[in-house]
Amino acid sequence: MITATKGFRVRRAAAVAVTTGAMLATGALTAAPAQAVTAPTITAKGGFLMNSATGTTLFTKAADTKRLTASTTKVMTAKVVLSQSNLNLDTKVTIRKEVSDYIVSKGASSARLIVGDKVTVRQLLYGMMLPSGCDAAMALADKFGTGTTVNARVKSFIGKMNTTAKNLGMTNTHFDSFDGISNGSNYSTPRDLTKLARSAMKSTTFKTVVKTKAYTAKTITKTGAVRTMATWNNTNTLLGWNGTLGIKTGSGTEAKYCLIFAATLNGESVMGTVLTSSSADNRTADVKKLINYGYARIS
Repeated sequence: MITATKGFRVRRAAAVAVTTGAMLATGALTAAPAQAVTAPTITAKGGFLMNSATGTTLFTKAADTKRLTASTTKVMTAKVVLSQSNLNLDTKVTIRKEVSDYIVSKGASSARLIVGDKVTVRQLLYGMMLPSGCDAAMALADKFGTGTTVNARVKSFIGKMNTTAKNLGMTNTHFDSFDGISNGSNYSTPRDLTKLARSAMKSTTFKTVVKTKAYTAKTITKTGAVRTMATWNNTNTLLGWNGTLGIKTGSGTEAKYCLIFAATLNGESVMGTVLTSSSADNRTADVKKLINYGYARIS
């Protein structure tokens, strides 16, 4: 019996070797199955990753826990603007003093827009998404909200943000600002923000803006002269790494470091969000791990 068993094992091993060799020769041997890929450990308190082509979930870490979103909120601001009917991206918006006053009072990140200048909607999108200008975000909210005062229009716009969130199925999300500077009730989750990103990336304008590393706007001054603004550089340092296409960074004293990201390489597309990373470096490391893991899961 022992001899027969050994013989069977030898024959079986040989058969496996032959089969494997044949598969290698014909190219039929594929990468390890998805379940064999080890999920990464990330330092961010919340994380989510999906196959952006199919919407399939690839990774979760406290994916439905509500957290501060910081400037990732501006993705929704852009989404609402780009969803306006009959939108003309070349429409000029005059920068109001209220915008400057807001930036000063909040100590907010700025695209350094100048009161009285006329700036196009397209330029405001770049100013909001690249250097994370809260002044550009407010100018857009004022433009596309309804009401007789700046405060009323901004409030109206934030209402549109929440309506859009509801329509997208972002069940654990609420906005109380157009830029992520919370007034006490501005929150979302990694899963919800990734849903938002997937929707926003269907806009060719949005995709073009968020993958741009640098942009120089030419605005019109009060006197009608052309002003060449200082170049706006994208705060997303991962752009271009391993197929990274954007989307938006965020940071704040309480929110810490956040990032909504999308990447495509060799026909494999992933998208996700990390919230509340302890440092910019850890945020970058977390996202790199998730992107590589996503590619490995899909392949």
